[in-house]
Amino acid sequence: MKQRSWLFVPGDSEKKLTKAPATGADVVIVDLEDAVAPEAKATARHFAREWLMTNKEQLLAGEKQQHWVRINPLDSGIWKEDLAAVLPGKPDGIVVPKAAGPDQLRLLMAELYELEQRSGVQPNATRLLPLVSETAHAALTLTAYGDPANAIPRLLGLTWGAEDLSAAIGAVRKRDSRGVWTDLFRMVRAQVLLTAHAAGVSAIDTLHADFRDEEGLQRVARESYEDGFAGMLAIHPAQVPIINAAFTPSHEELAEAQAIVDAFAANPGVGALQIDGRMIDQPHHEQAKKLLARSR
Repeated sequence: MKQRSWLFVPGDSEKKLTKAPATGADVVIVDLEDAVAPEAKATARHFAREWLMTNKEQLLAGEKQQHWVRINPLDSGIWKEDLAAVLPGKPDGIVVPKAAGPDQLRLLMAELYELEQRSGVQPNATRLLPLVSETAHAALTLTAYGDPANAIPRLLGLTWGAEDLSAAIGAVRKRDSRGVWTDLFRMVRAQVLLTAHAAGVSAIDTLHADFRDEEGLQRVARESYEDGFAGMLAIHPAQVPIINAAFTPSHEELAEAQAIVDAFAANPGVGALQIDGRMIDQPHHEQAKKLLARSR
């Protein structure tokens, strides 16, 4: 599946949910957490289930968009109600806010397994994307996801959030005057990227909070793609086409990657060769194969 743009849509807004499939987002995340006031949680669960059921028929007809749900935190006391409400709608996955580590996710997985059986969902079909940095403790321990001893079969990727982390530590800024992440957030972002790749799952970059800043989003989304992230969170439909464009390899990139793959295929057993005056070796070959796989 394509994983470029992950668009949050408030679960208690029928109007926004109705428009979500037409946004072009690769993944729509029905949000039951931050975007929904406590008194609207029950309404949001109902709307989310109905929306998932309605749009699942469109996906079976050949649509490529995936539909996920962000539940409330696992220490909130209401996350089981979220899961019980939405699993009959067969979401593709669950976004887990304020995730505190692999052990906590195993508690969620046990609940999911039971609900999948009751809801007619294939066992282990519901994937997980935890937000792994929203508290200081989570940020310090997020590398645990990269330990093979903590392997989580349902894990599709890792993502992170700067807004909750800044609130948790009392930071009054996240970027400097140049628009660059400050040291703490740059460190967390790098750890998410490395840990995701170590675990063999997708790294999804955090959102760009100012949805009106299209120029800034173009810059940070392209930097994210070039750094090795597979996609990026979005909070407004206007961000989707910008993110999709930034995470789509250019014709020139694909042509160069294909040339590298073809050159090694034509010269089996060779460790390095020249293409257009450049020395190309096995790391270039692996990178080219990954780029072509992402484009498909």
